[in-house]
Amino acid sequence: MCHKTKKAMNTDTVELLRECEAGSKMATNSMEQMMSYIGNEDLKKLLEGKNNEHIKLGEECHHILCEVGVEDKDPDPMASFWAKAQTGVKMTLNGDTHQAAKLLMDGCSMGIQSISEYMNKYTGADHRALAIAEKLRNIEKDMLEELEAYV
Repeated sequence: MCHKTKKAMNTDTVELLRECEAGSKMATNSMEQMMSYIGNEDLKKLLEGKNNEHIKLGEECHHILCEVGVEDKDPDPMASFWAKAQTGVKMTLNGDTHQAAKLLMDGCSMGIQSISEYMNKYTGADHRALAIAEKLRNIEKDMLEELEAYV
């Protein structure tokens, strides 16, 4: 549970951090689901590392938001449902490393697009929130590049 302190935070900062936290959760959920389908140990190792980066970033957002008494934001339930269903169907039909990498790359691209959109929308966010958003975007960009070796 979050307890509000004397620190204040503007609306753009709060919203950008909430979106970063939700994006990190969405990525983590997707990677953890994908792990059960992947047999390639190198790809699993890559996912484990990137998953840990997303978890740490989400925890950082959570901590900052809790300082001012703001509750978490979960990913959109419908988006989570459709992502999970799509992954399940595609991996069941053709669950090879190539397909997994393609699905993960699609997720990275969506993440980059979303966080860029939120950075442009919440221009009044403070430097700390913008730095976290940029870090999330860079994690996604790096992962996208690293996944190219598996398609």
